[in-house]
Formats: sequence, C-alpha cells, structure tokens
Amino acid sequence: MPSVLALILGGGRGSRLYPLTRHRSKPAVPVGGKYRLIDIPISNCINSKLQKIYVLTQFLSASLHQHIAYTYKFDMFSRGFVEILAAQQTNESADWYQGTADAVRQNIAYIERENPDEVLILSGDQLYRMDYQDLIRTHRDAGADVTIAAIPVKEDQAFGFGLLSMTDDGRVTGFVEKPKTHDERTPYHVPPEWIEQRGIVANGRHYLANMGIYLFKTDILLDLLTAKPQATDFGKEVFPRHYKTKKMFAHLFDGYWEDLGTIKSYHESSLALATESPPFDFFSPDGVIYTRMRNLPASRINGATLEHSLVADGCVVGPRTRLENSLLGVRSRVGSDCIIRDTVIIGSDGFETDAQRAANARAGRPSLNVGDGSVIERAILDRDCRIGKGVRIFNEARKMDADGPNGMYYIRDGIVCVPRGMLIPDKAVI
Repeated sequence: MPSVLALILGGGRGSRLYPLTRHRSKPAVPVGGKYRLIDIPISNCINSKLQKIYVLTQFLSASLHQHIAYTYKFDMFSRGFVEILAAQQTNESADWYQGTADAVRQNIAYIERENPDEVLILSGDQLYRMDYQDLIRTHRDAGADVTIAAIPVKEDQAFGFGLLSMTDDGRVTGFVEKPKTHDERTPYHVPPEWIEQRGIVANGRHYLANMGIYLFKTDILLDLLTAKPQATDFGKEVFPRHYKTKKMFAHLFDGYWEDLGTIKSYHESSLALATESPPFDFFSPDGVIYTRMRNLPASRINGATLEHSLVADGCVVGPRTRLENSLLGVRSRVGSDCIIRDTVIIGSDGFETDAQRAANARAGRPSLNVGDGSVIERAILDRDCRIGKGVRIFNEARKMDADGPNGMYYIRDGIVCVPRGMLIPDKAVI
C-alpha cells in the first residue's frame, strides 16, 4: 500500500481571530466546548487510517504543543505519530515561514526522512469531516501529480477564496486567488447542471473554491518547492505557475466545511453546533473527533432553563438562569438569575474551591466565570474570564468594531469578545 504523510499547517498570526489568538495559535483555539481546532484535521487523518502526521507551528504554539503531547499517543507497534515541527533557524534558513509553500519547504528534510509516496497538506483551522481516502482514490485513479480539494460556493462567498476551473474529467485549467470583482470571477462560473451531474445539488453555488487541502506525489512536491523562482504560497504562486505543466486535478467535496478565520465565522459556527440539526455534528458516530481526556465530572444544572445550548463537562449553572442559543465550555460556571443568549463561554483551566470563592468575595474580586444576575448577549468569553455580578454585556452602543479601555474587551463584527483571564467588575455595562 503506498504510504501517505500528512502535514498540518499551523497558520499565521491569526489577526482576524484576535483576541482569541492573543495567547494561542489558531489551531489551539477551543471549539465545540471541549475540543481544539487542531483536533479536526488530526481526527480526520486517524479516521482515514493516516497515522504519520506532522504539525507545522510558528506563532504562540506552547498551548498547542501541550495539547498534542497530552492527547495523541500511538502504541509502539503502530509506527504512527503526531509530531510538532516548530519554526526554527537552520543553516539554510533563518526566517519565519513566509507562506504555506515556504513552511513545507523549510521542512523538506522530514519529508525525505519518511520517504512517503504522497504528501497530504492540510490546514489547522477548519471545521469539517472528510475521509481522505476518497481524496487519495481520486488522486490515484487520475494519475495526478497534485489533487486539490474543492467545494462549490455562492458568488457572495467567492471573493474570500481561491477559485479554480476544471475540465469534465477533473483536470484543473485555471486559478484566481480571492477575486474581488465580478469580472474577475466570471471565467470561473460553473453551470449548475455541471455540478449536479456529479451528484451535488448546486443550490446557487456556481464557483469551485480551493479548500486548502492538497495531495502531492512526493517527487512532484519537492520539484515544485525547489523550482526557481521559489514560491512562498501554494494558492497564490505554486498552482497558478504550474497547472499547465503538471497534472493537477480537483476532488469535489460537498460536506460541511467552514474556515474559522474570523470572529464572526467562529461565533456563528459555534452557535450552530447547539441547534437541533447542527450542520456539523460532533455526535456523529461516523468520523469521531478525538481530543484530550480530562476526567471531569458531569455538569450540574441547578434549576436553570436551557434552550438550544451545549454544555460541556464540569460545568455548574445556577438557579433561575436562562441559556439560549449558547455554548458552555469545560468547567464553565454561571451564577443564578443570569441570562446568557447567543454567547460562547469557553470555560476555565481549573476549578475554584468554595474557600477560594469566598476569598474572592471578601476581596471584591469576581470568581470564575459569570456572576449572579448578569446578562450577556452575542458575546465570546475566552478562558478564565471573571465576570462580576449584575454585569451587562450586550453591545449597548451597537458598534461593529471597537476596542475597550485597557484591552478589557474587543468588538468585532458586532460581537463582544472578552479576552482570556479578563476581569469585568460588578455592575459594568458594555
């Protein structure tokens, strides 16, 4: 059986996800109450029977390293591994990764050491479930040098993606990276009947977006990375330069896929997980998503009302509190008489004892996470936040983007984001 090595790219600074990326890299951002974004591609690999996985990291990677070290351990007989390749200075390069292609180029030695037949390159900040064996089958059946996963999107989404065109047999015939105008997108318009002939309901989706998931023949990948002039990014440079001379094919995907690159997309996707029929279902027995085992107790709900909400392990919710369309991450604690609506509370790293909570009260310091009588709407509270009693967080001024005093909060796309470990005093109004 030909061997496949998976490389998961840890992403750049994640500025569009700030302040969630203030102290962590994008793949380390919590999702779904108890998971991290990096769990998605790693779990997809494991479920696809791919067990040789490198994760390429660069920015604020300490918590990501720790999570992977605690979570993914293969037995000594499988020869499987999940290993971190952190950006480092070498005799050949003293620079940070300049893009997706440059990140892979700086780790060619590890690819050559494993000597795989093919290399699968993945993003570490997307929410989706895919059997990569389907992609591998498309690649091998076509005799492709490179296979790119593509998903149909509507025109109002197309400006944010690289678009591609392809022949009836799947060969790629053109690329454009994030076209901003209708004229730039027009050559990449795909007739709905073309999409539906391939068993996919078009539903207004007339463009094929590059998902950032690539499968290369190893020798072709090495040739492309060492070709002159050297390219730094696959989508912007490598593919547009070489699709005419290399056998590049597309693999169509029609499942749920979301790039959680902005506060808005993160917030919307997180709340969607709590709906009656979530577009991405962590409860699905097909393609289980793995994460760190924490051995936490069951959550305790003390006479609260919950509607379309997710509550992770180790949470405590006080009496007469109401949760609507919200998500509580591990070890979240919400006081009594609160209203939490359209909000993601990421939770805490540890529990406070009753003695610690009493000491906080004497010192006038809020305890973890939300105090009695608080009202929070359309917000994201990062880990270990301390929200006092009677606090109102609902973007009273209806601002779309703003920075609070002393970094107390940030408003992005109308969503109030309270950074990790932040203290909001009693009776504060945001």
